[in-house]
Amino acid sequence: MTDAPSASSPSASPDAHSATAGAPASAPQGWWARLDPLAMLMGLAFAVMWSSAFTAAKFVVADAPPFLALTARFAVAGALACGLAAAMGQSARLSRKQWGLVVVFGLCQNSLYLGLNFLAMTRIDGGLAAIIASTLPLFVAAGAWAFLSERPNRLGAAGLALGFAGVAVIMGARIEGGADPLFVGLAALGALALAVATLVVRGVSPGPNVLMIVGLQMLVGGLGLAPFGLMFESVADVTWSLPMLLGVGYSIVFSGILATLVWFLLVRRIGPTNAAAFHFLNPCLGVAVAALFLGETLGSRDLLGVGIVTVGILLVQLSRRPAGA
Repeated sequence: MTDAPSASSPSASPDAHSATAGAPASAPQGWWARLDPLAMLMGLAFAVMWSSAFTAAKFVVADAPPFLALTARFAVAGALACGLAAAMGQSARLSRKQWGLVVVFGLCQNSLYLGLNFLAMTRIDGGLAAIIASTLPLFVAAGAWAFLSERPNRLGAAGLALGFAGVAVIMGARIEGGADPLFVGLAALGALALAVATLVVRGVSPGPNVLMIVGLQMLVGGLGLAPFGLMFESVADVTWSLPMLLGVGYSIVFSGILATLVWFLLVRRIGPTNAAAFHFLNPCLGVAVAALFLGETLGSRDLLGVGIVTVGILLVQLSRRPAGA
């Protein structure tokens, strides 16, 4: 639920969405054939942490109100990230555009995207939420086509059509199976909010202060959600169970801070376009982790839809590769 404001950025793992911009021009430009073993390991690690964040969230919302849980998570993770950034010599003295990145992504990614997803997961499966969230590259590409006149090539257009068709297959199957369409829509609205933020601040580099910016984004997200948690939820509703505490801890350490650092290092090593190709793993990993740890079942239409979405995301990412890459 993690990346930088660019159309090729990751579907935002739950917290790594600010770390994609600013890759060095000398980054390798090849794709799988040129990815070194360390880059492959980093990409797989990031995809696993991103995909498993939704399963962790299900453990959290089972025993804690979603907005209060996220507010506490952002307060702790933001303070840790800012403190670690300061220890690394990073500064909170940001440019006006970078502060815009902090505010836009803090509200759209953390308050809206994660807030709506946590709320949705009180009523829908974690695997379904992961599939919907993994369509972020499709939303970004579609938005760039509709509002920025960035017409995709035939490969990209085919990927968009396949991706959204796959989502329709999965949503139809789940709604027929009893999933609440309102909460399915909330999860989709969260992905759309993050796509809008990605397009609005695309091209703004976090510079050398990426971890500081990520921490500040978390704090902004917590401030955005705190009023709703205080108005509509109560600490008395929290059940202090071990699964809930482990879910919060995993969300802070792995989905938040560690995933962000891994993503940033991966982008710096191979560039944002090549790194974003790992997102085609997210739909498969998201449902696999949910099935393994939550016991969620997959029907034949689910598997068909996941396959279609995966191919769609892959085609969109391949269509964005520079010529000769």
